[in-house]
Amino acid sequence: MLAAALVVVLAAVVGRALLAAGVDIFLPFPPLLAEWLPHIGPGTPAAVVVAVLVVANGPGLADRLAWRPLLGAAYAAAFVWTLALALVDGWQRGVVERLTSSQEYLHDVPRVTDIGAMLRTFADHILTDRPGFWTTHVGAHPPGALVTFVWLDRLGLGGGGPAGLFVMLAGASAPVAVAVAVRALGAEPVARRALPFGVLLPGAVWVGVSADGMFAGVLAWGVALLAVGAVGRGPRADLAALAAGVLLGWCLYLSYGLVLGGLPALAVLASTRSVRAGALAAVGTLGVVGAFTAAGFWWFTGFERVQVIYAASIAETRPYAYFVWANLAAVLLALGPAVVAAARRAPALPSGVALVAGAALAAILIADVSGMSKGEVERIWLPFACWLVVPCALLPRARYWLAAQACLALVINHLLLTVW
Repeated sequence: MLAAALVVVLAAVVGRALLAAGVDIFLPFPPLLAEWLPHIGPGTPAAVVVAVLVVANGPGLADRLAWRPLLGAAYAAAFVWTLALALVDGWQRGVVERLTSSQEYLHDVPRVTDIGAMLRTFADHILTDRPGFWTTHVGAHPPGALVTFVWLDRLGLGGGGPAGLFVMLAGASAPVAVAVAVRALGAEPVARRALPFGVLLPGAVWVGVSADGMFAGVLAWGVALLAVGAVGRGPRADLAALAAGVLLGWCLYLSYGLVLGGLPALAVLASTRSVRAGALAAVGTLGVVGAFTAAGFWWFTGFERVQVIYAASIAETRPYAYFVWANLAAVLLALGPAVVAAARRAPALPSGVALVAGAALAAILIADVSGMSKGEVERIWLPFACWLVVPCALLPRARYWLAAQACLALVINHLLLTVW
């Protein structure tokens, strides 16, 4: 715990020194992309109430409630917690404007009048030295996220408000999916005890509202359905495995970095040794890949061009020697002290569950060393961070640690104005 605190403090001190020396690390409040702005907002009372209720009643309800009502209660609590944190910044600034800036997905939604034509020419507009290039977040990702927001717009749910709520609804489901996966792997007591920690994960600050929160939900359900399909028998299990493959394939077209989401999925297959589920999931994934390829978007071309624009972006001035360890400080703030305290207990988890959590950690470390993530990882690594709460099930004095998680999230959201 002390080592983690020192890493965070050192990242802040060194980051401030770099800024003072004129190094453009593009982090006003290192190691987070945020600025110092103490404030309260309409979400403050609700956030405090949710935190108190989960801390006081979460562990007890996790033990007593039947499984499905527990999942429903956890989902409701996670969504209200996430929404309340976003509303600390107000509805307009905290929700509506998050996805409507000139750098975000919704900026380019009006450009898409024909999804098929967009997919055929998507890669042509990635490089920023060509006319008509995509805005920052659209061009830096595969077209799946843009397609998602275009679909929302076609359904009459256009604009920052509906898009922000959709992202939070998807992201808030991630802790539920993690619990479903852990239970499927034969560790229901662990799933139950970890669930309140998933609800109060400090990373909820960035689930509301960043598209990465949505990515976390999609990946989590892909892995969860794979676990359900791998341990089950019959048509329902096969359908779950196939659906898992579709979701995991869709992840490849939400973010290039989610190729690392294959590690938790492979961990599920390794622990269950289910060849059938793996084959069905592969069919689902290949179906998604085939559909995008047939539509005219080749993933590897997109990734190659993204590396070009990444090298010419703010990443060029962000020093690898700082971010390779300061990234870990940022993700520690999204994980919270309970996850740090529980890490040493992870080997005591059931082997399959420990393998999946370890795979998520490995994904973070690989992404870090790759240099393709320099800063802003408090949101970028949410799809992997949500799995690291599982060892919290083994912590004694759960309410104490839940309170620590909630306090960290409230402090961050009330003292800092985060970009997401």
